[in-house]
Amino acid sequence: MSAAEDDRTRGQTPLRTFDSEQLRAGEPQRGLTPSPAVAIEGLGHRYGGRRALEDISFEVARGEIFGLVGPNGGGKTTLFRLLSTLLPVQEGRASVFGRELANEPDAVRRAIGVTFQSPSLDGKLTVRENLRHQGHLYGLSGLALRDRITRLLDRLALSDRGGDRADSLSGGLKRQVEIAKGLLHDPQLLLLDEPSTGLDPGARLDLWKLLESLKRDSGVTVLATTHLMDEAERADRLAILDRGKLVAIGTPEELKDSVGGDCLTIRCRGGANPQVLAGRIAEHFGVTPQLVDGTLRIERDRGHELLREIVEMFPEPIASVSLGRPTLEDVFVARTGRRFVAREDGGDGREDGG
Repeated sequence: MSAAEDDRTRGQTPLRTFDSEQLRAGEPQRGLTPSPAVAIEGLGHRYGGRRALEDISFEVARGEIFGLVGPNGGGKTTLFRLLSTLLPVQEGRASVFGRELANEPDAVRRAIGVTFQSPSLDGKLTVRENLRHQGHLYGLSGLALRDRITRLLDRLALSDRGGDRADSLSGGLKRQVEIAKGLLHDPQLLLLDEPSTGLDPGARLDLWKLLESLKRDSGVTVLATTHLMDEAERADRLAILDRGKLVAIGTPEELKDSVGGDCLTIRCRGGANPQVLAGRIAEHFGVTPQLVDGTLRIERDRGHELLREIVEMFPEPIASVSLGRPTLEDVFVARTGRRFVAREDGGDGREDGG
């Protein structure tokens, strides 16, 4: 056997074994109902005496883009670390394609690709070199690895940047290479922690178009954490976390429809007491405003009519009013009684105590 043939053989053997035995572990036998991509039941986690997750239960269907949304400290990073097998399961159960995280972490790792919030590229290496080293971690080598890198770069429109050093790329291109690393071993589930951190709006849009194409063309299931509500709108379904608890789950439209009517927000002038105004509004109009961070919030059908009547009745204490259809932030306010506050950088990755 020639050296070239030996190289091909050594490159193909681990790849063939990986695809048939490892990547497809967890796929149902013919005639059986497929297990969900992710199944979580009663999941809880503590850091010392502080509870980061409490009784979390939901499922992620195969082939959907699922968003984990929450402010810093909400629990989404802890949940991400559990699903990526970086933390052990303490309470409850969690599985990926039928493989239990607690009992079969190696099988889970073979089925997932992970892109962390913190950059993982070696800036002094080229794009291809970064991908080649990633492939070696999964037992890929030789011609099979080179072909896979070439196909992946072409698929992500990075073919012309394969020889460029990673530190010469824009933020958006670096993120695409990070995702390419996560896809190199052909995972069934792609986990992304704050994938658009540091990207400008245009690069964010391109990133989510890429995720949608992965779902559409390859059936890859995507689970992404985010603190950006406009980004969350692009997910098929969302789970909203707050202080370690699951406060809402559904499609973006279902969640917004659950608020109902229009959202009327009233801000008082300096010196005016919002609680007093809330009592007067309740007395005159039969609605009870919700006090959120010093402003009054009312959910009401035909809110524009109520807005006009309130302003006419109480012009002195009111500084400003706003009216709009419910947003995902309104959903958060309705379920938690407080505003959604998150830093633009997504925090330092330690907001959940990890």
